[in-house]
Amino acid sequence: MLLRLFVLILCQLAGAALGWWLARAWGAAAGAALGACLWLAGDSWAAARLLAWLRGGAAAEAPRLSGPWGEAADRARRLLREGQRREQASQARLDEILAALQASPNGVTLLDAAGRIEWCNQMAQEHFGLEAARDELQSIGNLVRDPEFTAYLAGGDYAQGVVLPGRGSTPSRPVRIAVHLHPYGDGRRLLLSRDITQLEQAEAMRRDFVANVSHEIRTPLTVLIGFVETLQTLPLDASERAHYLGLMARQGERMQRLVQDLLTLSRLEGSPLPGRHEWVCVRELLRRCQDEAQALSTALAQGGRAHHITFPEAAQAEAAGEIAGSAAELHSALANLVNNAVRYTPAGGSITVRWETQPGGGARFSVTDSGPGIAPEHLARITERFYRVDRSRSRDTGGTGLGLAIVKHVSQRHGAVLRVASLLGEGATFSVEFPASRLRAAQAISAAGTAP
Repeated sequence: MLLRLFVLILCQLAGAALGWWLARAWGAAAGAALGACLWLAGDSWAAARLLAWLRGGAAAEAPRLSGPWGEAADRARRLLREGQRREQASQARLDEILAALQASPNGVTLLDAAGRIEWCNQMAQEHFGLEAARDELQSIGNLVRDPEFTAYLAGGDYAQGVVLPGRGSTPSRPVRIAVHLHPYGDGRRLLLSRDITQLEQAEAMRRDFVANVSHEIRTPLTVLIGFVETLQTLPLDASERAHYLGLMARQGERMQRLVQDLLTLSRLEGSPLPGRHEWVCVRELLRRCQDEAQALSTALAQGGRAHHITFPEAAQAEAAGEIAGSAAELHSALANLVNNAVRYTPAGGSITVRWETQPGGGARFSVTDSGPGIAPEHLARITERFYRVDRSRSRDTGGTGLGLAIVKHVSQRHGAVLRVASLLGEGATFSVEFPASRLRAAQAISAAGTAP
């Protein structure tokens, strides 16, 4: 302020001096007034420039002024630049938060106080069939037309969420989306959505698994208890006692096979993948499967006609080489396929086992039977645990309902693929295709053995 007063006085003195020189006393008074007016005009012009810049100018366009107005412009420019830096930092932070929400595996939708969409990530768009640019500021209630969601949105009680059918859900392939609203801010709401289809399927499988295991164990236990009570309460001769003891032994064997298969599945799921340092002879695997199949066929025939079982010739089996993996797992998988064919093929039927080299170096183990075949609606589910096409026939043949589940797990652990081809009434072919990376031909084995 002192500087401005000094400049004003200086302008007046200069005008008065000039006026005195031109017109003495009256000129001095007029000169002093003119100097004050010129100072006021210059000061007002600087103030107007500063005000115009403050009303709409950017920091880089601030006027270059001197004196107090220049200092005011500099301070305003610094404050404006600091505000812009803070705004840019806030925007960058907001962009980072939105990017993190965009990468979330769950759907995130921001709703204003009226329930309109302010922002949603890609996962939410997939869950509800939204499009961010098109549906911005649209009411979520108009876009998600589900009675349960409408009632949940209008109810105001968001302690619990709701589960809705997802986009593209069908009776054969249901999609389930869990939705939960969280209030925040001034009436706004955060809508979280999560695909729980696999969780519900896993829970259903767990319930089915427990129910099936309980049923499969309860049935033979009931039979055993009944036979024990019969032996304890009734006077039986030696032949009757032997008959009942034989039935009890079969039920005990059935429970033992079930427990063994359950332990095998548990071991497969909990153990590391088989490495490639252990090599298993294919010829030996086929020989063991053949011995077990012949013994099972003889036992099931019970004096009738046994099955006609064909395995690869000795020379072909010898040329098959080796597989990298677990010998116990591979034997369990291949033997399950062969034994299943024996169990489900009527007495006197034919079973053909093949080992074929595939283009590219892979190999295919297949079992073809002349049994009753499998209807198309069952093919997609026969590898599920305890799933049976014909439950009564499975019990008659001693199956546990876990064999194909074991085959599928072993195949996946060895990088192989299980395939099933069947027509009702025309038999079935089960095959396991092994990749070339897990096979070693007989020639390679010989060369490795002779190498120095």
